[in-house]
Amino acid sequence: MKALAVLLTSLLLSAWIGAIAILAIQNFSPVSLRFLGFQSISIPVGLVLAFSVGIGIVGTAIAQPLLGFSSFQRDDDDY
Repeated sequence: MKALAVLLTSLLLSAWIGAIAILAIQNFSPVSLRFLGFQSISIPVGLVLAFSVGIGIVGTAIAQPLLGFSSFQRDDDDY
């Protein structure tokens, strides 16, 4: 069952990476971001999407152990 979960996770991640690659190629028009009065340099929309997804993945991986969310759950009946 764990192999199926790993396979589904890999498929989902590869689909996201493929979608980002397609969007990056199709949306090459530069945009500049504004946040709290600061403005970034002009970068392509696809690159903004790729960085956003990457930051989200890393942030989630860091937040899960810190907030106590874990995919491992122990049954007390097994012991």
